[in-house]
Amino acid sequence: MTRCYLNALSMVSALGADCSAASVSLTAGEPRLTVTDQFSPGTAMPLGLYTGALPEIALSEPYWHSRNNRMALLALNQIREAAAEARHRFGSHRVGVVIGTSTSGISDSEACLKHRAATGGLPQEYHYRLQEMGATAAFIAAELKLTGPVYGISTACSSGAKALASARRLLRAGVCDAVIAGGVDTLCHLTVQGFSSLEAVSHKRCNPFSTNRDGINIGEGAGLCLLSREEGPLELAGIGESSDAHHISAPDPTGAGAMRCMQAALDDADISPEAVGYINLHGTATELNDQMEAHAVAEVFGSTVPCSSTKPFTGHTLGAAGAIEAVICGLALLDRFIPGHVWDGQPDPNLPPLNLAALQSEVTDFDYALSNSFAFGGNNISVILRRTT
Repeated sequence: MTRCYLNALSMVSALGADCSAASVSLTAGEPRLTVTDQFSPGTAMPLGLYTGALPEIALSEPYWHSRNNRMALLALNQIREAAAEARHRFGSHRVGVVIGTSTSGISDSEACLKHRAATGGLPQEYHYRLQEMGATAAFIAAELKLTGPVYGISTACSSGAKALASARRLLRAGVCDAVIAGGVDTLCHLTVQGFSSLEAVSHKRCNPFSTNRDGINIGEGAGLCLLSREEGPLELAGIGESSDAHHISAPDPTGAGAMRCMQAALDDADISPEAVGYINLHGTATELNDQMEAHAVAEVFGSTVPCSSTKPFTGHTLGAAGAIEAVICGLALLDRFIPGHVWDGQPDPNLPPLNLAALQSEVTDFDYALSNSFAFGGNNISVILRRTT
């Protein structure tokens, strides 16, 4: 079977504007959530807000000018040289773009709809294409002048990881020679208030796998990868996908779908559970998700492999989460560290024990890392990366 590699990585999140900033904060054990009522007027809550500057978009068409695309551009600029080299070598028609998102440009549309409510008309710059789910993938293709396959994926919190799986399929099918894949999502009132209406949001820093956990922190960010069949520092070694077919928002409490997902990724990578040196847990800090994931991980891996949820660092970045957390796994492998698990240290007695990694712990060498993404609708994916160097 054709091997696929990650030749370049980029990341933007509450941890900072690039991968280097993320590695520094993760190794120091320093979450950087912002307490604000910007998206919940009158009710302040911690959010994984990116507070740095975003680049301006040079393309003239108004439908490209969204915060989501500016976030994507900041991440794209980090791998632009590698992407340009791929375009030069393979041709623009042989380079694809697959991007996962759940919000696209909805935050910009919200402002336009607020203007309409106040004035009776939409502002001149409004265009529906701002919020189409394929908008950011199309923007990246337009920015790089690519003509290969371009599409978006929106499978809730698994979207970014699903984009990586789709990229591997395009490479293995011979449709593309390189693919830019990942996830981009930006904060908006719709998601913050929507999750609040589900009573799934915490008004404190999220506390995954604690007996005191009470919900998620919403975040934003981007994670992009350049994938090809040419050997790079990381291999996309294993992918497992499953569907719970259980409930629109609650996971199957038995963890059966998550177990199938992780085992399929191990089988795809042709490794045993003991080979995995780190698991990036989906770890949303909601009652049901943590319960399900703890049982599933304990069943497949036991209680020895180091694990952590990095959502206290980034917030739950929704459609970008799977890509951002895959990039975090890549950084952990390349920089040889394990992200610590930030929580109150109070285990839930109803959950099987996991080896939740201590902050700033000493790290032994490891070659494989697994990232879980378990989305609404029981849409599950596990991704395994292998360090090749």
